[in-house]
Order: sequence, then structure tokens, then C-alpha cells
Amino acid sequence: MTHLRTARHEDLPVLVSLIDASVRELSRGFYSPAQVASGLRYVFGPDTQLIDDGTYFVVEEGAALVAAGGWSRRRTLYGGDQAKQGPDPLLDPSSEPARIRAFFVHPSHARRGLGRRIFERCAQDARAAGFTALELMATLPGEPLYRALGFAPLRHDSPRLPDGETLPMVHMRLELDAR
Repeated sequence: MTHLRTARHEDLPVLVSLIDASVRELSRGFYSPAQVASGLRYVFGPDTQLIDDGTYFVVEEGAALVAAGGWSRRRTLYGGDQAKQGPDPLLDPSSEPARIRAFFVHPSHARRGLGRRIFERCAQDARAAGFTALELMATLPGEPLYRALGFAPLRHDSPRLPDGETLPMVHMRLELDAR
């Protein structure tokens, strides 16, 4: 049996391990080993602002964290603490979309509906906060989930990371009224 709860700072060491396992295994066939390593170094990691804001969730199975993800009322579209630069201002729910952020599932628990479960909680909370749309930057392995949830692609992007690697991703949007 699984349990969804709000993430805590004490979860950070386990979240780092969960993110590493998720990215390394679930990115196979989508990204090269060099892109995975670069993504883990410069992009994929916990965003402690989400934990501070109470908008990041984990799924536990027994004592193990098997999935994580959240939403944000802040401007940052993607990336963990290592990708942050400067302040992360609040969005205006009357004119800007909330962000869906940092979804990771342990490979042994992939395709069991955990991402969808976290997303439903995020969408509910974002609606309650007054947001009418959601945006995210999907990794290539995450894009099918987000399409299944009703997100539509806005554009493809391949940001160049500090080591010269590129990381193809898809900027996507969902109007909450459409659900």
C-alpha cells in the first residue's frame, strides 16, 4: 500500500537517490549517458523551495520513498537547487500558469499510476490557489505521461548545459478548465 504525503527536508538524502535512479534508468533510449550525467549535475535534483512552500509530495511504500513531484506558484519552470539563479518570485494566478515540477518515480515503481496520483493532488491544490492553467518542461521520457494527462506541447527546447551537452525537453501546458 502506498501513502502520499508532503515532502520534508529530512527526505532530501533519499530524494537525491530516488532522482538519480529515476533519471538513469527511465532516460535510457531517450538521452545519451553523457546527457543523463549532465542533466543530473546541472538540472535534475531537489528544489528545496518547493519543500519550503509545502507544494512537493512524496509517495511512500512502507518505509521507502518511491515517487516524488510537485507544483509551484513560483516563476521557475524546471530544475533543482543546482540550477537556481537568484530569487524565485511568485506567479500571479489571475494571469500566469502554475508550474508542475520535478516528477520522479523509482524505476521499480514506474507505470503504476504514481505520477498521475501526485499530479491529481498538484492540480487540485493549484486550482484551490486560484490558478487556471499549468505549465511544465517535460523530459522526453516524461512527455507521454503529460500528454496522457491532457498537456499539449507549446515548443521543443534543447538547452545547452554548462558542460556543452544539450538536453531536449518539451514545454507543455494544460488549461485546468479543460479537465
